[in-house]
Amino acid sequence: MWTVTRPRSRWSPVQNHMMGLLFLSFWIQINLGAGMVKVEEVQGGGWETISHSLSLVQRLEALLVHGNGSDVALKVQTVEAEQVKVIQAHSLVLSLQSPVFEELLVNRNGTTLVLLETAECADIFDKFIRYLYCGDISLRLDQATPLHKLATKYRVQGLQRGVTQYMIQNLAANSPSGHVVEWYQYALQIGDEVLRSSCLQYLSWNLSSILRTDEWMTVSNELLMTLMKRSDLILQSEMELFAALEIWIKQNQPDGLTVENTLRAVRYAMMPPRELFRLQTQSLLLTRYQESVRDLLFLSFQYHSASPLHMAKYFDVNCSLFTPRNYLSGEWGSPWVINNPTRDDRSISFQTQLGPSSYDANKRVTWNALFSPRWFPLSMRTVFSEQGSMQSTRIEGGRPRIIITPATSSADFAGVSFQKTVLVMAWKHGKMVVRNVYNFHQSTEEAGDFLLDADLTRKTSEFLSDGSLHLHILVKPLYQPLIATKK
Repeated sequence: MWTVTRPRSRWSPVQNHMMGLLFLSFWIQINLGAGMVKVEEVQGGGWETISHSLSLVQRLEALLVHGNGSDVALKVQTVEAEQVKVIQAHSLVLSLQSPVFEELLVNRNGTTLVLLETAECADIFDKFIRYLYCGDISLRLDQATPLHKLATKYRVQGLQRGVTQYMIQNLAANSPSGHVVEWYQYALQIGDEVLRSSCLQYLSWNLSSILRTDEWMTVSNELLMTLMKRSDLILQSEMELFAALEIWIKQNQPDGLTVENTLRAVRYAMMPPRELFRLQTQSLLLTRYQESVRDLLFLSFQYHSASPLHMAKYFDVNCSLFTPRNYLSGEWGSPWVINNPTRDDRSISFQTQLGPSSYDANKRVTWNALFSPRWFPLSMRTVFSEQGSMQSTRIEGGRPRIIITPATSSADFAGVSFQKTVLVMAWKHGKMVVRNVYNFHQSTEEAGDFLLDADLTRKTSEFLSDGSLHLHILVKPLYQPLIATKK
């Protein structure tokens, strides 16, 4: 009786995969039908390119769909084994696309690879595998997180970056219960700083609309405190934020320490005295926790009853309590819609309250704003306009600029620094959202990047809505630090 022993391969498992890939490629090319032919003529030579790439992708997808030549079965199941999905695949394709799959396949026993996934990841696992074969994928908002998890787990970096970009570009998309808060928590969990900061910026810039949705109720304790500490929140007023906070606390029932911390993050000094009195008498939440914020309420009433300059001698008026956020109400600025913004210079006048303190309630400042679509850079100007004038130096090819100056000077301006903020709004996914925020002292030229990437000559520009530039100008009075004199 003769025994025949097969010689062992001198190649490594990876080399075996590579040789198999060559045979797979030859098989695909032999079986290619008539496909799209792309011919490119190269100047100075007779080189031409014939491309059947689309047909190649179709054949690869057919391999996956029909399981032709499959050498591995992926058995996908959840931890509770409630779901089981079997996909006939090809180890060469999996190994080339994912180093994790490559390691699993080299160390496997048998022709079946068991993969444990969460239920949400198991639901879209076939979509994930198809990407490895075809290089493209279609997805919905609710599939972004599990798909990102799979791309991260199996180290498919191209897909991981693509899903991250998809999430950033679809923050404003409409969904039944919202998705930005969920994506923020996920990004925080995996340490994706780009996605986390993008979600946080969107929530901060569009908080006024978020407060009116069910998504506000899904905000975690940590995210709530992160938002409450920010000065760049865009909302109608501080009172709007307090009202939403009351609803959040009633719905989520956090512990007492969390309630106290969030209540102490409210900027009560930015509420007029009539609203403060109403809160003290009508808010059950504030009545219950009044001792926790009594000092802040007392400081706020003092702030409204005395000159800010006088108060600055005894208290730090540069702390967060006395720092306004980006309020959209009329006391703080004005919206400005510029039709056909590339045509010529435009100007607008509006009034704001001198300061948030009720001591200055009857004092108004008139502001002149000039928008120039082609303003000459300051560093190249030879003639400077006088303060308050609405002159500008324009040049073809110049960049858009806005300058904002007071119509008159006043002794009341002493000790006050006016920060200007321009919000650029745009329609996205059927709703108006904040596209960019620019902060400066007098001119957007100080910001350096004002509408830097905006091509306002294109009506399809993402900075324009129906051919118009939608802006909202805010003026935030900030009191200068003074030397405290204790008395």
